[in-house]
Amino acid sequence: MSNNTKETLHELIKYMSKSEKRYFKVLSSRHTIGEENNYILLFDFIENQDEYNEEKIFNHFKGEAFLNKFSITKKRLYDHIINALDNFHSSHSIDAQIYKLLSSADILYQKSLYHQSLKQLKSAEKIATRNHKYNLLSEINHKTKKIYESQGNLDLADINKLLDQDKEYHQKSLTYDKFWNLKSKLFALLSTKGISRSENDIVEFKKIIEELLESAKKSELYFDSHYLYNHIYSAYYFATNSFEECYVYLKANMDLMENSDDILQDQVNKYLSVLTNAIYVASRLQKKEDLHLLQEKLKKLSVIEKHKNNEDLQIKLFSSIYSIELTTLTLQGKIQEAYKLIPVIENGLISYADKITVNRKAFMQFKIATVYFSVGEFHTSLKWLNKIFNDSTIDNQEDIVSYSHLLSLLIHFEMKNVDFIPHVLKITQRYLKAKNRMYEFENYFLKFVTKMTKIEREIDKEELWNDLYTELVNYQDPNLKRVAFEYFDFISWAESKSQRKSFENLVQQKALS
Repeated sequence: MSNNTKETLHELIKYMSKSEKRYFKVLSSRHTIGEENNYILLFDFIENQDEYNEEKIFNHFKGEAFLNKFSITKKRLYDHIINALDNFHSSHSIDAQIYKLLSSADILYQKSLYHQSLKQLKSAEKIATRNHKYNLLSEINHKTKKIYESQGNLDLADINKLLDQDKEYHQKSLTYDKFWNLKSKLFALLSTKGISRSENDIVEFKKIIEELLESAKKSELYFDSHYLYNHIYSAYYFATNSFEECYVYLKANMDLMENSDDILQDQVNKYLSVLTNAIYVASRLQKKEDLHLLQEKLKKLSVIEKHKNNEDLQIKLFSSIYSIELTTLTLQGKIQEAYKLIPVIENGLISYADKITVNRKAFMQFKIATVYFSVGEFHTSLKWLNKIFNDSTIDNQEDIVSYSHLLSLLIHFEMKNVDFIPHVLKITQRYLKAKNRMYEFENYFLKFVTKMTKIEREIDKEELWNDLYTELVNYQDPNLKRVAFEYFDFISWAESKSQRKSFENLVQQKALS
């Protein structure tokens, strides 16, 4: 007997909203016999358990017949909840509306009420056509053919019309599938490697764009594929440091979504992603007017959507909004404001746990570490970096892990862990070499650290700090500015050490100027 497990039924009940639970109980009460309803009784007991404990369930319901085949009882309750949720949400989703009509058409078809079945399919076709649901339009045509065959009144015009439609639907669906595949390849590369740092990186990104150009035909684009087309190009230009071009495609996607109200309501997640990306890139390009307008849109969206019963959207709102807020606040030198956000973000990371994407979670953990570093709380900063190092699922996020290793070295410098620095240095070198990330900046920085560990006199250390700052200021690698923007401002840190200034105050002064 399971005593303390992560039970799917318990997990489902815990993630239901108050209104969903209320609807379930109303629906279940319609099947009540006398005053007993095993579904509701069991539902209530499981709902009140913080952790699922089957032994307590058996003790509480001792003697009840449904315990004899409890696995079947749980399965029926689970299915009953899913049916209730399906009914509850059927009017909120375009797909759900279409599937409900298709189900009704099937029932009417089985009763040989062909005219009524066709009527349901026509209604489904209108919704699907209006919302570019080509995969569902293919299914509607499939059901329509069955009815025509049963009626036996097919004519040549109907046959040819269905074939032409099928060709169009299949081709548009295939184009979407190709685009989705290319988008996924590009983002897998981007999340692993980060923004391109070498010609070899750019070549890999270009291959994906070349495939896109080969498979893209304007005549086959509809909302979803058009969105992916813009999405791929915006990500490509972001990955290759071409932020002006990236911004053009982000704005194109915003226009695409804002000009289609029905689709926008059904795909808020996509709009949120485009909006937060546009805010980030606008801040990179210092488009102050655009940035203000975009931030206002984000505020309105978060107010509208935060009360809706859609946890997936709540997770995306949390991770997207706080990621962009941490980044913009630290860039503006508003370190104390970023510092005050950390408890809220930490609670969100705990609440949503493994439901936040690995890349997003690692980025937020890294930004929190930089905030603690900026205010001089080095032990806490290192604690957050260790969350990244200790998470095996993050190892593929090479960009974030690389800069986490470099920041770790800075922390040990600040904490004067002289004896431990050579060990951290070896770990960092080993990781960067293994991942082929020993770029010019990384190579120079690690050589600096090696030199610093061998110097004892303070006057010699000061001279080395001055050399580091001078070298970084005159550095020819354009990616160093990108690193300072997105991850950590190594130049300002070197300047603070060289000029014996507070790193936090220096960042603030630069932001104000």
